[in-house]
Amino acid sequence: MIILKSKREIEIMREGGTILYNILYDLLKEVKEGVESSYIDILAEKLMESYNVKPAFKGYRGYPYSVCVSINDEVIHGFPIKEKVFKEGDVVSIDIGIIYKGYYSDMAYTVPVGDVDDKKRKLLEIGEKILFQGISEAIIGNRIGNISNAIETNTLKNGYSVVKDFIGHGIGRKLHEEPEVPNFGSKDNGPILKDGMVIAIEPMICMGKGEVYVTNDGWTVKTKDREISVHFEHTVAITENGPLILTLPDEKNER
Repeated sequence: MIILKSKREIEIMREGGTILYNILYDLLKEVKEGVESSYIDILAEKLMESYNVKPAFKGYRGYPYSVCVSINDEVIHGFPIKEKVFKEGDVVSIDIGIIYKGYYSDMAYTVPVGDVDDKKRKLLEIGEKILFQGISEAIIGNRIGNISNAIETNTLKNGYSVVKDFIGHGIGRKLHEEPEVPNFGSKDNGPILKDGMVIAIEPMICMGKGEVYVTNDGWTVKTKDREISVHFEHTVAITENGPLILTLPDEKNER
């Protein structure tokens, strides 16, 4: 069942989303050569405590950390551990969620470590652009498939592939709610978008084929061909005035 949110609930989620944006913004500034990915998790917990919010991921289905840190061919759910140290030329994805006043927010961004080559830089730029192309279809009367199709079409047009094994989702009082939000498919698929729906849109874009596997830790998802992957995500409300990105501060919501 898809749970529609009231204007008040969306406002609470917007407050939480702004906090999440601020936390992730501070974390991304620490993605530098020589930094252990475990530091990102430690800092995230300190920042969450300072904002009086709780981590959404820690303990969820047994996940042991407060953030996911994925490097290069790691697509999602990478462990933030001491052994993973950022190196010049890496691309690093940080996926993070919080609970604020009983509501969840979810967000991810991928950034370079120092200077990266032109191929990686283009993938980063296109990956972020594709997220917003998907978000632009999140309007009343469209179907989920409009979002999915925009993501897949623009990904293929740029010579990349989408990961099909993992998808976006509804979000609210639970981290994962209905509906599912795939990053592929036709425009006429899925539920019709209605005022009050809140979804996490999260394209995972790869240089290679987009085929993935889960590593022995039971969580980390990597590309089979070891090609680079990027992950971008925002929590978005469907409103009478169009898509409202809840994980952006007000002044940045005019994209």
